[in-house]
Amino acid sequence: MCLPPLHAKQDIASPQQTGKTYTIKGVVLDFNNEPIIGASVFIPGTSIGVATDLDGNYVLKVPANTKNIEFSYIGYEKKVVPFNPKDLNVFRVVTMKEDSGIALEDVTIVAFAKQKKESVLGSVSTIKPAELKTTSSNLTTGFAGKLAGVVAYQRSGEPGEDNAEFFIRGVTTFGTGKADPLILIDNIELTSSDLARLNTDDIASFSILKDATATALYGARGANGVILVTTKEGTEGKMKLSFRVESSFSAPSKEVEIADPLTFMKLHNEAVRTRNPDGALPYLESAIAAREKGLNPMVYPMVDWKDMLFKDFTTNYRGNMSLSGGGRVARYYVALSYSRDNGILKQVPSNLFDNNIKLDKYTVRSNVNINLTKTTELGVRVSGTFDSYQGPIQGGSQVYSQAIKASPVLFPAMYAPDAANQYTNHPMFGNYGTSANYLNPYAEMARGYKEYENTVILAQLELKQDFSFITEGLKGRLLGNVTRTSYYDLQRSYTPFYYALDSYDKTKDEYTLSALNPDLGTDYLGYSPGSKKVGSSLYLEASLSYDRTFVEKHNVSGMLVYTVREGKSGNENTLQKSLPTRNLGLAGRFTYGFSDRYFAEFNFGYNGSERFDKSHRWGFFPSGGLGWVVSNEKFWADKPISKVINMLKLKGSYGLVGNDNISNNDNRFFYLSEVNMNNSGRGMNFGTNFDEGYNGISISRYANPKIGWEISHKMNVGFELKLFNDLEIQAEYFKERRTNILQERADIPSLMGFQAPIRANIGEAKGHGVDISLDYSHIFNKNWWTTVRGNFTYASSEFSEYEEPDYSATPWRSKIGSKLSQTYGYIAERLFVDDEDVANSPKQQFGEYTAGDIKYKDINRDGIIDEQDIVPIGYPTTPEIIYGFGFSVGYKAFDFNCFFQGSARSSFFIDPLRITPFAQPYDPDNELGGKQANNALLQVIANNHWSESNQNMYAFWPRLSDTAISNNNQSSTWWLRDGTFLRMKSAEIGYTLPKRLTSKAKLENLRIYVSGTNLFNISKFKIWDTEMGNNGLGYPVQRVFNVGIQLSL
Repeated sequence: MCLPPLHAKQDIASPQQTGKTYTIKGVVLDFNNEPIIGASVFIPGTSIGVATDLDGNYVLKVPANTKNIEFSYIGYEKKVVPFNPKDLNVFRVVTMKEDSGIALEDVTIVAFAKQKKESVLGSVSTIKPAELKTTSSNLTTGFAGKLAGVVAYQRSGEPGEDNAEFFIRGVTTFGTGKADPLILIDNIELTSSDLARLNTDDIASFSILKDATATALYGARGANGVILVTTKEGTEGKMKLSFRVESSFSAPSKEVEIADPLTFMKLHNEAVRTRNPDGALPYLESAIAAREKGLNPMVYPMVDWKDMLFKDFTTNYRGNMSLSGGGRVARYYVALSYSRDNGILKQVPSNLFDNNIKLDKYTVRSNVNINLTKTTELGVRVSGTFDSYQGPIQGGSQVYSQAIKASPVLFPAMYAPDAANQYTNHPMFGNYGTSANYLNPYAEMARGYKEYENTVILAQLELKQDFSFITEGLKGRLLGNVTRTSYYDLQRSYTPFYYALDSYDKTKDEYTLSALNPDLGTDYLGYSPGSKKVGSSLYLEASLSYDRTFVEKHNVSGMLVYTVREGKSGNENTLQKSLPTRNLGLAGRFTYGFSDRYFAEFNFGYNGSERFDKSHRWGFFPSGGLGWVVSNEKFWADKPISKVINMLKLKGSYGLVGNDNISNNDNRFFYLSEVNMNNSGRGMNFGTNFDEGYNGISISRYANPKIGWEISHKMNVGFELKLFNDLEIQAEYFKERRTNILQERADIPSLMGFQAPIRANIGEAKGHGVDISLDYSHIFNKNWWTTVRGNFTYASSEFSEYEEPDYSATPWRSKIGSKLSQTYGYIAERLFVDDEDVANSPKQQFGEYTAGDIKYKDINRDGIIDEQDIVPIGYPTTPEIIYGFGFSVGYKAFDFNCFFQGSARSSFFIDPLRITPFAQPYDPDNELGGKQANNALLQVIANNHWSESNQNMYAFWPRLSDTAISNNNQSSTWWLRDGTFLRMKSAEIGYTLPKRLTSKAKLENLRIYVSGTNLFNISKFKIWDTEMGNNGLGYPVQRVFNVGIQLSL
């Protein structure tokens, strides 16, 4: 930070004498020349004092007989400056040294404001933005294990689809509405995709608000917690230019292993033989032998579809630049960034376009702060993110899954031309049969590409006014923001020409092909416009705050915030979605602190929602908290224990938070019925030939004016501790009860004739858990330093009220008391040993089964295995435990850091329908478009399946079959897997060039580093990356190696 010029000293510290009083002005800085916010400036032994503002400035009237001025702030050594009316220059700039005994980052970003850390009573976790930095251009991939209270996991590594899912203190609602947290960037609500695009170098602060006291001011939007991000602003001083450039290599962290084509053919024969001994085998021994000999691959294909479609690795690039600085009147921060993320798909040589995934991201940000007067500040913020994507029509994950859904031996990916097609110009894609209706993954990938452009632009004005001329500590703030979004996509594609083998002359090794779709294939790229969406939102905020300390001991603060929000969306396909969304809110906070020891806080949110009837439209959500800083007590501060426990704070809170986002946008207005006046299915025909008629009326939603707010009752207790000046620990226990959850009624008799489900606020859930964070830092000498950090989160939730059928006869089927994301299924005991074992076991109601198939447990002992035997199995699909730990160490110019991420108490399913070898793939999402296919053979099935020669009752796979066996495909513990894992999430080593070298090049700083992400994983599950859960057949999570350079001048 650049200091004010000397010729301005009369404006900074001027002896304006009024009688026997002097006015002194100045700025309080830390050892890095950064302003200290909220520092106390007072005359010892009196009640005369002030606190520095957000820029570290202060103004104090001083009697002429004053001896000393004292400057103090927690985390810094107290500084006493003698007062001499003839030399007020000493107050112009006051620099404070960090107190090694209380080295705290003392300012915490909370709802709509900043607070001293010791006065914060809510549950708030903060993290340095640098600790969120990853080798990915997606910020959310760095959340897991780094933020106490945040449950996060990543299910895909596909560029543009690799957002991590994250929840604050788990999920405590089972409705169809919003369960993820509110995300605010510079006070504006944005999506998780917007957060993913945010550049870590642009972030000034990152806070997680978890309990009712911390989130109450957000009222209707804060029930699921709040992520609060502020971006950097300019500081007074000379212009500073910073660059960062990175290049990385990425490859799958773990790939699904596929058995080779010969094994596929042999085990396919076994699958038919073991189920139907008299059936015809799919492959002759001569066909297998021909492939073993490596004969003509056009006739005897052996295709490794994954190798055909995917590269071993890809390269990515990122770069960003920022410019900051300013003077006393205006300060600026301007940043630009660019990233290119590439997929691992191979280029198709015959295409004139690149079918690989390419995602270009551009961001621009400008934050300008202008001092209009000494008490008025204007902030102007403009930002934009621009995404440009090109990739395969079906997306990377579907390309990957299709590689596992195709037979490796039916046909080659492409045929080499036969004699009759020597002059054919188009690619000759392989297929089978006469209708070209078999899946060829290579042709599906090659047939075209999809493009989309996504843009988000924000413009914001903020006006801050200091009203100290009315009364000390009073401030006002106005904020207005406009957000504009746009999205469009299109497809360019051709219809592949498919060919099949017609005949083969073994003696001449010549084959002929037959064209399967000569009249349907095309040689040109067609054009298909996709969806187009535009949207805008307007946000207005007005607040009035008060903060003042009386008689050095009584700190009183308060705040009132009024908010208005309106959103509009164009190109929607339903009336409800196209109508503007509107919300109003009034929130308030009152805090009291006595002698930096005892603290009390009261918050409220009063919000209106368009979703509800007038009788339930407004909700009032209060919260309160108490805190006690024990270490500031006299009986503690001067005792030996204070040298061991430097700081101890106890705190607790309780409150209510609302949630109006309890369903999707198709169900916005619960107090109105949704009626279709032109339903052909409800009409009637008449006339001689019944060829005349009128459409009828149907109802898809019944009005219910009693539907209202979902309410979260949150309790939080915890402590903050600092030991031996180096170790900080924060631990909290929380409980939550979620009431009025929207649920469909289960006890409405069908005889009543309702056309649509009846919904009501009848559900309840409860949750509890703990989150703990630990930070240790120590400087050994001028060359050595280290930091250690870790956090642990346990969050569990369960149904407490759920309308369901009467399960009194089979209580294990009831959801009440079970986990929210609990899976239900049968308990698999083992595989049947033989036919006698089958005959002597309870009868299973899932079709035919025999020795080697799955045997289930008869829970109710009625001799029949049916839905009455379904029980809760495994852990929830959302992890109940997330933890992380790591360390950084520095020696002279070198630094090294690494971080480990872990997850426990979660389960996921291997879906047997999706991996049943040789069978037509299970395709609930119609990814195949009706095409025929044969699932590939996973290597794990080839290695470990039940057979007559391997009658292992606990083999991974039951007796083989070339069709899906219903008995074996039931949801059961046989396919349930433990989601526990420990991953080395990241590691980085860097070198900072000495000043003597950088100064010659007129550089302020230059650092070179090498880093890696997802370096290795420890887990019992070995088939795919455990973190992907049941999405293991999708685009894999990536392991990334990165090299970068960072410089500033």
